[in-house]
Amino acid sequence: MQCSWKAVLLLALASIAIQYTAIRTFTAKSFHSCPIPNPVNCSLSQDADAADRLCDESPTFAYNLSRKTHILILATTRSGSSFVGQLFNQHFDVFYLFEPLYHVQYTLIPKLTQSKSTTDRRVMLGASRDLLRSLYDCDLYFLENYIKPQPVNHTTDRLFRRGASKALCSPPVCESLGAVDLHLEEGDCVKKCGTLNLTLATESCREHGHVAIKTVRVPEVSDLRALVEDPRLNLKVIQLVRDPRGILASRSETFRDTYRLWRIWDGTGRKPYNLDVTQLTTVCEDFWNSVSTGLNRPPWLKGKYMLVRYEDLARNPMKKTEEIYDFLGIPMDSNVERWIQNNTRGDRSSSKHKYGTVRNSAATAEKWRFRLSYEIVAFTQRACQQVLAQLGYRAASSEEELKNLSVSLVEDRDFLPFS
Repeated sequence: MQCSWKAVLLLALASIAIQYTAIRTFTAKSFHSCPIPNPVNCSLSQDADAADRLCDESPTFAYNLSRKTHILILATTRSGSSFVGQLFNQHFDVFYLFEPLYHVQYTLIPKLTQSKSTTDRRVMLGASRDLLRSLYDCDLYFLENYIKPQPVNHTTDRLFRRGASKALCSPPVCESLGAVDLHLEEGDCVKKCGTLNLTLATESCREHGHVAIKTVRVPEVSDLRALVEDPRLNLKVIQLVRDPRGILASRSETFRDTYRLWRIWDGTGRKPYNLDVTQLTTVCEDFWNSVSTGLNRPPWLKGKYMLVRYEDLARNPMKKTEEIYDFLGIPMDSNVERWIQNNTRGDRSSSKHKYGTVRNSAATAEKWRFRLSYEIVAFTQRACQQVLAQLGYRAASSEEELKNLSVSLVEDRDFLPFS
């Protein structure tokens, strides 16, 4: 039996339509939002089976009906973000990841510490948002797209700073630990635990009540709008800021090669003609743009944004941490309190590691005043005048005022969460 060309064409079109419908049905399943119970018809005493039936067709949305809180620490390098990250890492019910976006940057934009290209920035941010969305959904397999060399059988020894995450250094992710290994140093974790099994890490993530991620690779809070507005994520942003003068002093000491010209200026009193001032001004511009967005309180940030100055946290770590947890709606457990007590009263030898968190926090916040020459401080104050005023940092008017610690350069100012 012969078919006309019209019949063949109709069959082909029908086949395409069926395939398209099947693909749409499959891919849309995880994004379908199940109906929320009407408070008139449903009570909190509904049985668990009824709640399960409610979202049988929508596993992703059902997962977040538990109101699992997702936390993003938005910061810049040498602003105290490792310290703040530990305030969540120590919590028994928080799954914490340290800088997973490192892998995105160094895969997509190799050999660049901080790309200045607009195109590179767009690519980086798009990939970063996709990865963050997957990680908050406890899909750690998505990381495999960026880890080089590619993980084998979902295991890798190349996860950046794996040892900075308590959950990745504890059972069941690390099964070789004994009772004496409960408080491992970062390097010891990697040695004792061996390669990271991403399947076990994924299971651990799902067993925790909340997920927290720290990053210095997203410039502004507006870059996160798509994630903040996603009702499935329940994402809250802690934006950490620090006095740009303190950031510059810390970077100059920590990244000595990259900031070599700043150190030459500091040591000789002569400003190099080829000094890269964007190493400073970019920080101030990003702070200004991001904080302006947050303080303008747009509707999409309502209940989702809290601005924290590192100096306030360093002076009153317990009080400020309680405020942060109150904003998040998560009880602060005794592990966090104990960690604060043990890690904010360190001596001079306790902060030798550039990413260390054991230190005298109040003294550390002021140390930059003795590290930079007044000429560099005055230059920074002119270049960052707007953001210094915005964040409540006072300018030092002289060398004497700069070195006089009895004169505070941080105004008393409350940045209340946008609730």
